[in-house]
Amino acid sequence: MTNSNNKVWFITGTSRGFGRVWTEAALKRGDKVVATARKLDSIRDFSEKYGENVLTLELDVTNADQVKTVLEKGFNHFGRLDIVLNNAGYSLVGTIEEASNDDIKAMYETNVFGPLTVIKTALPLLRKQGFGHILGTSSGLGHTTLPVIGYYCSTKWAFEAIHESLALEVKDFNIKVTIIEPGAYATEFGTQDSLKFAPGMDIYEDFKAEFFNQLQQLEKGNPDATPDAVFAAVDAENPPLRLILGNGNLPWIKKDYAERLAEWEQWADVSNAAQG
Repeated sequence: MTNSNNKVWFITGTSRGFGRVWTEAALKRGDKVVATARKLDSIRDFSEKYGENVLTLELDVTNADQVKTVLEKGFNHFGRLDIVLNNAGYSLVGTIEEASNDDIKAMYETNVFGPLTVIKTALPLLRKQGFGHILGTSSGLGHTTLPVIGYYCSTKWAFEAIHESLALEVKDFNIKVTIIEPGAYATEFGTQDSLKFAPGMDIYEDFKAEFFNQLQQLEKGNPDATPDAVFAAVDAENPPLRLILGNGNLPWIKKDYAERLAEWEQWADVSNAAQG
């Protein structure tokens, strides 16, 4: 692994999945981490194993007051924050018709507004120190979509747009932005702890059964193989705005964009005529 020069990370959602994998990997290479999770007991083992190199704090990203308190505590504890990584999130499973507005809003609170609160709270601290790197865990589904998890895909499209605009806005403050886009991985993301199911409608039963069957056939990557890619991005002088993890996303995204471009071209005369 590359030399990190002992970076200081602030990471949300460190109890499982990529959050846990990346937290552990950062600590193993000698970095310091402010590790946060909704339940402190779920990350207490980090303190037992890595001592003063880790600060474990309870954090619900939907609680703005708690976000402010925890970010400032982490910043003051280590004296700086090199990397702020928004990783907390979950998926709502249900067709567009099935999912309730309340469930959709709740997912947006965690997947979009929570990370936004972290970003807005962190920016004055990063400007104050004169540098920083904001990372956000998105997905290949930030470019394309699947049925049955369409609302989850929509949170990632919003997530991507927000970070792309942010990158342009904070460049002059020496603050970098990278969107991490994992493909299918064998993490806990597909478990009951990371999924919420909308009440089903009989008319979609067969469709969803086929969809879940196809998902099971996907080749899943090893999450333990991902830290080096993340470290390459955070250690780079000019990190990428987007970093795909795994070998499945790029072919899928290229295929979708090729189809979009072809359709736009097919309708170009109609579109151009609408200019007036």
